[in-house]
Amino acid sequence: MKDSALIVVDMLYDFIDGSMACQEADNAVAATLRFIDRATRDAVVGDEIGIHDTFPILFVCDHHPADHCSFTQQGGPWPPHCVQGTRGARIHEALAPHAREECTFYKGEDKNKEQYSGFEGVNPAGQTLSEVLRLLDIKKVLVCGIATEYCVRNTAEDLQKDGFDVCILKDCIAYVDREGHEKAIAEMEAEGIRFR
Repeated sequence: MKDSALIVVDMLYDFIDGSMACQEADNAVAATLRFIDRATRDAVVGDEIGIHDTFPILFVCDHHPADHCSFTQQGGPWPPHCVQGTRGARIHEALAPHAREECTFYKGEDKNKEQYSGFEGVNPAGQTLSEVLRLLDIKKVLVCGIATEYCVRNTAEDLQKDGFDVCILKDCIAYVDREGHEKAIAEMEAEGIRFR
């Protein structure tokens, strides 16, 4: 897995048990933890930027101001979620030990802009997901997260457009609606995104 990385999309409390809790979210978190355990069992931590040497794990996080345009009070389609500074915006506690500052990318911080794709997020140093993946010499990305129809799909499609070999971990995704989830999977497969 030398040139591979895992991208964890929006495994945040508001999508797990909060205002936008998604179907299968608990199972997706548990399956992701099992996958990380297998993938990093022999990995060591300690290179100069402090990530897993053999298998980088990158996190994409919704991180909204309280008056974000996507919220119903502002005329958007969604209830308030992942508001900066709240529990709902935090990475699940079991996954949090794997999150490193330089490999955590925040999206939706501009109150006037909706961002589903992790490709639009930046880390605290202002680097994009694509920039960091290239710095790490990553060619293949495994994607998991919440929700299939929105942020997982948009992130995976943008990664593929940018030239990465994309595979979604089917047991490690949760969704808003079962029918939408299955439709999104079929459409992504038709686009050449792999599932396993």
